[in-house]
Amino acid sequence: MPAGRFAPSPSGDLHVGNLRTALLAWLFARSTRRSFVLRVEDLDRVRPGAEQRQLDDLLALGLDWDGPVVRQSERLAAYDAAVQALADADLVYPCFCTRREVQEAPTAPHLPPGAYPGTCRDLTDAQRDARATARPAALRLRAAVTSWTVHDVLHGDVEGVVDDVVLLRNDGTPAYNLAVVVDDAAQDVDQVVRADDLLTSAARQAYLASLLDLPQPTYAHVPLAVNVDGRRLAKRDGAVTLADLGRDRAWSMVVESLGLVGDTPAELLESFDAAAVPRRPWTVLG
Repeated sequence: MPAGRFAPSPSGDLHVGNLRTALLAWLFARSTRRSFVLRVEDLDRVRPGAEQRQLDDLLALGLDWDGPVVRQSERLAAYDAAVQALADADLVYPCFCTRREVQEAPTAPHLPPGAYPGTCRDLTDAQRDARATARPAALRLRAAVTSWTVHDVLHGDVEGVVDDVVLLRNDGTPAYNLAVVVDDAAQDVDQVVRADDLLTSAARQAYLASLLDLPQPTYAHVPLAVNVDGRRLAKRDGAVTLADLGRDRAWSMVVESLGLVGDTPAELLESFDAAAVPRRPWTVLG
């Protein structure tokens, strides 16, 4: 069954901006008769106890999900299989660049700052052997395009940059862009609702899905929650988590920010209109 999803990283407690995105993802999915699934993206930093607190906060808001919670740390074989499929198609190459080298390298005219310029793409075997003595290699995608277009419910058709994204880091950890594509397909996710700071990642992910013969989802990138200085909201901004605010206060803040009225997600669903979702960042005053 087609699904929407929420996929938090257990690096800390969810703040009201995260809870707002989770509620929107639930409303988008339920209003379009999709199932709603939950995935814990735990390949990076994991704070002990954070996952359970996040799940408890979602339940406290009245959100439910279908099927078991999926954890990326339990799906390493699926990511390895995807990388192998790309390697078999000669679409993978080793990269020895450090993050600083990527940031400081001259960027090709068609790429934005920070995009990978292809430094290791055409190294000879001898050059690769020499660089491998200094540091282990990450694996990158050998992209055949420089842009890709995705459809976003709130932003329309968006053409984004595609570069040679990392598939496996040099410690063997699957990279975000690979894992999210493989997982969305495995969970039948065809509707991705998430914060709009990830809009620039959508083209890379949709292109990667096409190479793996996986469905490309429809997106809805919703505005971020920001502090009074216009920076993305964080725990350092004070009382911004459900534990800090209490369930009723957190619920009231999130619902009012969306221009909705109701005491439960089910009540909100009765009048939810995706076209009316605010397009501007939500400034959280606390």
